[in-house]
Amino acid sequence: MSDLSKRRLKLWIRLLGVTRGAENHLRDYLRREHATTLPRFDVMAALWRRRDGVTMTELSRMLLVSNGNATAVVDRLETDGLVRREAEDGDRRRIRVRLTPEGLSRFETMADGHEAEVDAIFARISDDDLDSMRDILSRAARAE
Repeated sequence: MSDLSKRRLKLWIRLLGVTRGAENHLRDYLRREHATTLPRFDVMAALWRRRDGVTMTELSRMLLVSNGNATAVVDRLETDGLVRREAEDGDRRRIRVRLTPEGLSRFETMADGHEAEVDAIFARISDDDLDSMRDILSRAARAE
């Protein structure tokens, strides 16, 4: 292995560490401050972006999870009155899921806090650093 190859490997390990650390912090924040989980937050975020609702298959694809995983999270959110399922065009086989008014309000409160936590996690990164990192990560994504 070349020196450059080893440095790239170390970068990959560092990126994973930063990502996992940030994710763990956010999981803890959501649990402590909002009595919820990151998967529930992610489902609500997807539904917030698509106010007209999505099918369970669309939701699974958006979140890159199995239909079973998405269904389990939606079941709990529905029990809590945060989402509702509706038959699409009267077809009971196609179900659309959307946030309830309470779910919308709760998500927006969580999202504000989530954004503040992410801002705090990365507070030491300057505006110029963010631009550089975005460019670097864009180049890395195009290399796939």
